[in-house]
Amino acid sequence: MPYLYQDSKPRPPALPGAARATHSSGKAFEELKQECLRGGVLFEDPDFPACNSSLFFSEKPPVPFIWKRPGDIVKDPKFVLGGATRTDICQGDLGDCWLLAAIASLTLNEKTLARVVPLDQNFGPDYAGIFHFQFWQHNEWLDVVIDDRLPTFKDRLVFLHSAEHNEFWSALLEKAYAKLNGSYEALKGGSTIEAMEDFTGGIGEMYEVKKAPDNFYEILEKALKRCSMVGCSIDTSSAAESEAKTRFGLIKGHAYSVTGIDEVSYRGRQVQLIRIRNPWGEVEWNGPWSDNSPEWCSVSLSEQRRLSRAALDDGEFWMKFEDFQVHFDKVEICNLTPDALDDSTAHKWEVTIHQGSWVRGSTAGGCRNFLETFWTNPQIKLHLTEKDDGQDDCTFIAALMQKDRRKLKKVGAEMLTIGYSIYESPGRDGHLGKDFFRYHPSKARSKTYINLREVSNRFKLPPGDYILVPTTFEPHQEADFCLRIFSEKKAITEDLDENVAIDLPEPLNPTPSPQENEEEKQFRALFEQISGKDMEIAAEELQYVLNAVLKKTKNIKFKDLTLISCRNIISLMDTSGNGKLEFSEFKVFWEKMKKWITIFLQFDFDKSGSMSSYELRSALKAAGYQLNNYLLQLIVLRYSDEQFQIEFDDFLNCLIRLENASRVFQALSVKNKEFINLNIGE
Repeated sequence: MPYLYQDSKPRPPALPGAARATHSSGKAFEELKQECLRGGVLFEDPDFPACNSSLFFSEKPPVPFIWKRPGDIVKDPKFVLGGATRTDICQGDLGDCWLLAAIASLTLNEKTLARVVPLDQNFGPDYAGIFHFQFWQHNEWLDVVIDDRLPTFKDRLVFLHSAEHNEFWSALLEKAYAKLNGSYEALKGGSTIEAMEDFTGGIGEMYEVKKAPDNFYEILEKALKRCSMVGCSIDTSSAAESEAKTRFGLIKGHAYSVTGIDEVSYRGRQVQLIRIRNPWGEVEWNGPWSDNSPEWCSVSLSEQRRLSRAALDDGEFWMKFEDFQVHFDKVEICNLTPDALDDSTAHKWEVTIHQGSWVRGSTAGGCRNFLETFWTNPQIKLHLTEKDDGQDDCTFIAALMQKDRRKLKKVGAEMLTIGYSIYESPGRDGHLGKDFFRYHPSKARSKTYINLREVSNRFKLPPGDYILVPTTFEPHQEADFCLRIFSEKKAITEDLDENVAIDLPEPLNPTPSPQENEEEKQFRALFEQISGKDMEIAAEELQYVLNAVLKKTKNIKFKDLTLISCRNIISLMDTSGNGKLEFSEFKVFWEKMKKWITIFLQFDFDKSGSMSSYELRSALKAAGYQLNNYLLQLIVLRYSDEQFQIEFDDFLNCLIRLENASRVFQALSVKNKEFINLNIGE
């Protein structure tokens, strides 16, 4: 799958009010709806049809599903019934508990919910079988339109459904999210924080409960008060333990929502409690402070009402915070705005966003373990100029997200293992080379390389300039990425992608010298032998001459130059336009050729006759060409082989094309200057 360079200049965070219509027709929700109403038809979405391809990509449905509209399932369908609440989320026959846990958290914030789920939709007089939802994707809000045909079996919804059988907002939200990611099957397995970020555009942080800070209760309390979305889970030690039930009624490898945290007066002392919800809508904790535990008998009815305590088998339960720390392993927090969670003061953070790509052979260098290619990864410069209030350091969060991997599941893509390193800047501009990373340790790095959609960490560093290098763990792995930097004070970021520049020596004039050196004498003799008295050779004859010379080159294996290469050489050097090369023109070219051979040998480390495509940036720079990532990626795609190697013949062709292009560019520049001078003169 092609991953080409994306402009990674810093961008402002996207606003939900500017959600982009995504339907293939180019029409927005309201326009599509009005068309259906005028035509008296119900909307059918051609982008996500009611067929098996929208359900699964690697298997067939276990039973024949029938797609039905809500009005064909129940007599009186409602979009929302009695408000959208966490009890409206009951898991069906799809392993997307991570998504359902996020939806349950979403219902705790009315403003955020209304942004994702526009609540002015209904099955009333203006019903047209069309609904829409909004999701955040890589610094852009998208408006996703769907029809309301849902997969059923025996007149029951197969996947997500509400406890109220005539309420459909949650089932339609799941369908819209499935469309966003390509199919329902693409939603199998995931991290709750992934969906949380797609619902909010917020920033996620993950905690290992057993290693959490001492004030972890206060961190969670503060997060929930700020309407942050919080999820939790229990690790599994093997695949066999996935969704295994413990003797306390908890499910391993299952995504839960944290829906509340509070203290209760119990027998003269305060006890810290936390409220958890299982998206199944059933199967609950059966230990202390569970729905029917005796502890509640010692709590006043007013306290129970304040905590909305209800002894129902609805999947939601309270438990003692100490027990939570014993039984749960991970907590994911998605801050709707990136307010600090480590202190008691809220901060308005500055946000910058970069889009980029890892491309095999040019910018997919892997982590620091692979020093030979690590330096070729994209590099982002971070200027930390202002200290935090009352502090000596600057606080920022760096969040690296790999894009569209869930959508690409159907073509075999999996989440890549990603992370990043941060280095102190050496104080010079331009892409940093291999030697810098060889001799300089990182100043900070992501806690781990992990195969999650996003890796984010919080840092405190002294004011100064830093270089952030986002990478996959292994080299040669392709993906698009989005890097978000949240800083407490204004921070400036810039991509270290180099400007396109050409620095070539002045072209030599083919002037005859009074005395030829030995090399020129040999070439003249060879020329006379092949060309005849006119001392001009065509492409076929040039091919013979160059290959004869290259075969005599010591300590390197050169494959024969192709006829195409020789035609390109003539097009570069032929000043008379007769399609042949004169001896004087050949002498000028041979000086270029010797320089290019020297450069090639410098980067052909094993003297195999080919060089790594990851070295092409440096090789071209040595030849006088400074390229940005986009041009470099295009050239690598054109001239490297499947093993990311570039042979001399391809290197030669590349340089000839670049020199021809530079001549055209310079000629145009001269003409433009003449045109400008002419206009000024007028």
